[in-house]
Amino acid sequence: MQSCQTVGMKISRPIALATVAFTLVACSSSSDADTSTVVPDTGVVEQTTTTGAEVVATEAPTPEVPANSALPALGECPTSVFPDLIAVTGPGEEYAMPEVSVECTDTELVVTSNGMPSYTFEPLTPNGLKEQTWVWRVPLKPTVAASTTSIADVLGTLGFTTTGLPIYGPTEGPVPTDQAFGDPVYNGILDTCGGHTGYAADYHNHALYSDVYCNLTSSVIIGYALDGFPIYNSVGCLDVDCTDTAQFISGYDMTGDPTSYSWKAYTYNSTGKTNVLDECNGRIGPDGTYRYHVTDAFPYIIGCFAGTSATQTGNAAADMPPMGGGNPPPPPPNG
Repeated sequence: MQSCQTVGMKISRPIALATVAFTLVACSSSSDADTSTVVPDTGVVEQTTTTGAEVVATEAPTPEVPANSALPALGECPTSVFPDLIAVTGPGEEYAMPEVSVECTDTELVVTSNGMPSYTFEPLTPNGLKEQTWVWRVPLKPTVAASTTSIADVLGTLGFTTTGLPIYGPTEGPVPTDQAFGDPVYNGILDTCGGHTGYAADYHNHALYSDVYCNLTSSVIIGYALDGFPIYNSVGCLDVDCTDTAQFISGYDMTGDPTSYSWKAYTYNSTGKTNVLDECNGRIGPDGTYRYHVTDAFPYIIGCFAGTSATQTGNAAADMPPMGGGNPPPPPPNG
């Protein structure tokens, strides 16, 4: 077993949510490529997988590339993309500091975390903040599935950040009732880094912002989905050497009111858009491997699973508890 401890950069002062969508150039050099095509799980909308040959270079932001921008090859333990959290400010004096560890077997990436944010905690819900026990196990060599898996009715963990925080989908729980299953970004209930706490005082992200304050700028990979595919920031490479880059965008349009039942308020439509991601909010990169990208628009991180989600245990397998407690009913089927 290959084992390593991750512990990020010094934190900067809080900045306004409107300005935190700082992005980086995403490069990749994996040689063990999977060239499968993502197939949609419904016949309603035809899925288009965006590849480097199909996109058009745009005037994307060109911030500095992180010092450890060399990315792990497929199957290699991705220690380098997890930031060192020793010097971060943490959530506050009254809270525990974040603790994240990473280890790899021959087939799995295993990440353990106490779920504490590495930046100042902003109480935006009635819930407090407490340490959690998170253990995520995802494949080191994920493959694109024959069909995608919907996350529309999933109210639990879909992945995790490289700072050890759980990633949820673009759907909130049934409380408050006037925002039942609504879009938490649209409803303005997330902090500077796109997260908040749930009923169990568990901090989690519904959106991600590649900003130094959130400790997500030390690598172009800022998380992993439960199917094992990496989550990149919004700027990606159009060639293996990353000489051409583009800012990738969501293909979803707002077609309803996302205050409640968010999945009924957005429709995927890639027509007439350049550098658009697929329905899962991802694409096949220039090296032939799949990756998700964070976006400013819905679904923000993951729109569906392109691969096969690994079965989790413990907290990582639990449903998202509602703000008011109890067991939430699933939202009605999308559409």
